[in-house]
Amino acid sequence: MNAASQHLPEESFVCLGDQEDEPPSTIGKFFSNKTAATDFTPSLFDAPPLAPARPRVMRMNPKARAFRKVFFPAATDQEWSDWQWQLRNRIRTREQLRHMLTLSPDEEQALAQHSELLPASITPHYMGLVSSHDPEQPIRRSVIPTVYEMVKCPGEAEDPLGEEHQSPVHGLVHRYPDRVLLLATDFCSTYCRYCTRSRLVGQGDLSPSRERLEAAFAYIRQATQVRDVLISGGDPLTLSDEKLEWILSSLRAIPHIEIIRMGTKVPAVLPQRITPQLARMLRKYHPLWMSLHFTHPDECCYETERACNMLADAGIPLGSQTVLLKGINDNATTMKSLMHGLVKMRVRPYYIYQCDPINGSGHFRTPVAKGVEIIRALRGHTTGYAVPTYVIDAPGGGGKIPVMPDFVTGREGNDITLQNYEGKSYQYPDYITE
Repeated sequence: MNAASQHLPEESFVCLGDQEDEPPSTIGKFFSNKTAATDFTPSLFDAPPLAPARPRVMRMNPKARAFRKVFFPAATDQEWSDWQWQLRNRIRTREQLRHMLTLSPDEEQALAQHSELLPASITPHYMGLVSSHDPEQPIRRSVIPTVYEMVKCPGEAEDPLGEEHQSPVHGLVHRYPDRVLLLATDFCSTYCRYCTRSRLVGQGDLSPSRERLEAAFAYIRQATQVRDVLISGGDPLTLSDEKLEWILSSLRAIPHIEIIRMGTKVPAVLPQRITPQLARMLRKYHPLWMSLHFTHPDECCYETERACNMLADAGIPLGSQTVLLKGINDNATTMKSLMHGLVKMRVRPYYIYQCDPINGSGHFRTPVAKGVEIIRALRGHTTGYAVPTYVIDAPGGGGKIPVMPDFVTGREGNDITLQNYEGKSYQYPDYITE
């Protein structure tokens, strides 16, 4: 970054104009030397272009700055700050990985073996957080494929949550009585190796076509018991502002929809996407909530904090969703650090998920007892706002079931015995006079 841009005031960090309406039309398979026509997001409809906005230059965390200097030396400050540039320059090929990382034998074997597994891509921003030499680094393990993805363990399935059986319209899941899940796209800027929807994402089957989404809106209009719509994918924030607004305005036009939620990992992997223009557009559709996907405290860098603050300043309540992952965040110290980082970014820790038993996820999954242990280590040892709910999304479509430590340890007559965070016991009078 040049000397002048280092001293730009925060209010000068305005959005770059959209140079493309879409993520790039193709993405190369991670397991091939050739580019394959997968993981695409075709046009939804012809939207009028936005008026050009002044370029912005975002401050960079030190890791990203060092990474850019080595691997993208020709990129300008404005290009690096542009979310469309980030999408166009995702790391997607074996050659790029070999150039940027010292690959382990397990990684090399996965990359050398042709497979129909989940495709992969990593934004330059997020790649800047990946260790170049340590294959056990948590962030690296979450985005770089290994041979263990090819091992199917007992109980694993392509669609463990049974979403296909609860989908009355393609790309719409109706599991709970009063809410639906709308899969707006199957495109993500960065693919997590433990993705619950690895059967769908990056395959091009859930493009945000007008016809498909109109069918979903039609279903929601006739399902008058539905009051809450969760927009997910893929990642809906990889759509252009115009297309995203079309989806939001279409849902807001349905009288019985009270709440709209969005699920996204963009603030962690593509924080450049959170622009003042996007925030201004989103705030028009309140009540609008966001569930943000975070994995490890290393994600809580400057750019991500700024993205979360911009969303919070737009009046959007932010909650976090974290998948419990073996060797990545499965200890109380790491999880507490992540929860504290989220609270400082004005994100309320909401869920810790037991890793879903998708095919090839055995190396990521922990015993359920580990999740209970982590919740017990958080409760009472930090503010209640930093203690999420630990849940298992029941296989077969049973929905989210909370799993908690049992702090009620017994009963003596009309008194129940409670155990606090220190392991001390207390009596509570559990009787009611009539």
